[in-house]
Amino acid sequence: QVQLVESGGGSVQTGGSLRLSCAAFGYTFSTSCIGWFRQAPGKEREEVAYRDRYGWPRYADSVKDRFTISRDTAKNDLDLQMSNLSPEDTAMYYCAATQEYRLGNCNWYGSRAYWGQGTQVTVAS
Repeated sequence: QVQLVESGGGSVQTGGSLRLSCAAFGYTFSTSCIGWFRQAPGKEREEVAYRDRYGWPRYADSVKDRFTISRDTAKNDLDLQMSNLSPEDTAMYYCAATQEYRLGNCNWYGSRAYWGQGTQVTVAS
């Protein structure tokens, strides 16, 4: 059974940093189609940072130059380093991995997509 477990969330002040980690059990992270998403109250879930089907890192415009996605091969972890945080970054953060493609891109919602339960990030002004 595949399990993704996020950790590292918490409360920080504006301008602070956090590092999120996602540990995988029963699954080995690939170099592609692995990523982080977030959902704020009343908003839809959005892509934050992910590696596309070719392994290239992709970032939402709102987090470019502030967030960095990385994979720790030895630990089989997927990390998200977040810096210069703002209240707009407050959300539940989820890691995800998928082995499916749709229309040439990662299919995060297919039958072979896996999601963690999320970790809360709160940024105070």
